[in-house]
Amino acid sequence: MKVYGTPGCPFCTKVKEFLKENGIEFENIDLSVNQDKVQEMVQKSGQMGVPVVDIEGNIVVGFDKEKISQLLGL
Repeated sequence: MKVYGTPGCPFCTKVKEFLKENGIEFENIDLSVNQDKVQEMVQKSGQMGVPVVDIEGNIVVGFDKEKISQLLGL
């Protein structure tokens, strides 16, 4: 599971806090220091906006708590 985001993004922070609160491990991809990952994110999501959450190939754009919970079986 991957979370693509940037440090100044409040919704990125909310996604990561939500995952931590539920004991979900994830790879945090900071796009401000991993420019090569920006293209990877855009290819997966078709979006430039963050956060983008990749849950086993299921892409969630933004902090869609309901959809993330559903995909994780929470």
